[in-house]
Amino acid sequence: MKIAFCFAGQGSQYQGMGKDFYDNLELSKELYDRYPEIRDLCFIDKDQVLNQTVYAQKAILLTEYVMAKELEKSGIKPEYTCGLSLGEYGALAFSDCWKLDDVLEIVKCRGEIMQNALPLGTSKMVAVIGLSREQVLEGIKVEEGLCQIANYNCPGQIVITGDNKGVDLAVENMAKLGALKLIPLNVSGAFHSRLLDDASKELRKVLDKYEVNNPKYKMIYNYTGKEDERPIYDLLEAQIHNSVYFEDSIRYLIDKGVDTFIEVGPGKALSGFIKRVDRKLNIYTVNDFESFNKTVEALKNI
Repeated sequence: MKIAFCFAGQGSQYQGMGKDFYDNLELSKELYDRYPEIRDLCFIDKDQVLNQTVYAQKAILLTEYVMAKELEKSGIKPEYTCGLSLGEYGALAFSDCWKLDDVLEIVKCRGEIMQNALPLGTSKMVAVIGLSREQVLEGIKVEEGLCQIANYNCPGQIVITGDNKGVDLAVENMAKLGALKLIPLNVSGAFHSRLLDDASKELRKVLDKYEVNNPKYKMIYNYTGKEDERPIYDLLEAQIHNSVYFEDSIRYLIDKGVDTFIEVGPGKALSGFIKRVDRKLNIYTVNDFESFNKTVEALKNI
């Protein structure tokens, strides 16, 4: 059995995430209590700001870090790790690339940079359901505006990104090509597009302030969809304004013999993506205390 941990990205957050870990596990309580502001954001969200990028990123990262460290403490350890966009930072944090204080400050700044990168209402992202890569690549060829692919999530689900004009024209093309659904995403800008070129430079200034270590688990990167020996900060700088190759990452892991995937963090979207790649895989979701216990029990008995 070869295990990969896959870390959730933005959009998976919800009020109360991680609270049952806090209530039942000593390490989880210790970690959350170290950051009371983020703890209260996860559990209570009294100001109703959890869905804002600048707040969501640090809350998700701490929650998935807590859950992954509890898996590790229980004897469940991966050979590989990966994540979707923000989840890549969760994977690297779990692999002890940074001090926890440092990575929480990094993703706080990343959230601010992303939220403020573009004037509100000038750009968008849309999930395209039911078309092949080739069809989507054809559909984003627009005569006005900018449209690119943000995420290759899984077969039949690709996210496009760009300015309003470009994405709207691409959506018209996708409809003509037979897309089953075209779902606008509730985000504040065109993430993973060239419109974030300047934001990537701002992020790099932040990253360079912090020491980074090599990951203790093998890491699969969004920018290439595979292992990569280039400096981590080069890959993270590129990630914010380029496509995320999540489907390619899963196929790479399968080729490396991984047969067991554990989605770590709030939500369960990644598990759905992985199933669309190969339903024969062993796929577990750890997003609350109950699913944590079920996963640990299942894998300890294999």
